[in-house]
Amino acid sequence: MISSHRVSSALLRSCQRWRTIGGNNNATTTSAPRAALSSSSSSSSSSPLAGDAGRKATHLHHRITTFLAFAVPAYLLVPDSYADTSIDKCLGIAISGSIAAHSWIGMNYVATDYVPKVSRALIGPTRVFNAALGIATFVGLGMIATNDRGGIRGALAGLWRPKTPPAIEEKERGRGM
Repeated sequence: MISSHRVSSALLRSCQRWRTIGGNNNATTTSAPRAALSSSSSSSSSSPLAGDAGRKATHLHHRITTFLAFAVPAYLLVPDSYADTSIDKCLGIAISGSIAAHSWIGMNYVATDYVPKVSRALIGPTRVFNAALGIATFVGLGMIATNDRGGIRGALAGLWRPKTPPAIEEKERGRGM
């Protein structure tokens, strides 16, 4: 019978061999390529476009994720009597900003991991595109959040409302006059 100590020792040795064969002796295999890339790329971590640089960005990304996980369901479950109030608009703007920041930081992580496989020269333009996409997301969702037709909740509800044919709308208008 094989003892559990032998099995764990053999497993540990094979893991150490795998790390040595892979050329990476660090315990954190995913952060080493990212750190090497951020220190050698043309868009260094001091750039304001590098949304994924450092521990602060990771912590911020995780906090935004947690905020969105609680705020979006709470926003969607608030009674309709609050639909056109300033509370709804403020929470809609906060959610819009959080979604934009979350996508900007997340897309910078994607750019750091995958764009250098194509070309390192594309990292800078990709970060500019990610920043523009984040700004467009915030502006678009912010406009939806502040409109007078129910904000983001009204826009989502409109996706499931059946469209009324124009002829029916004209008949209803004719009766009301």
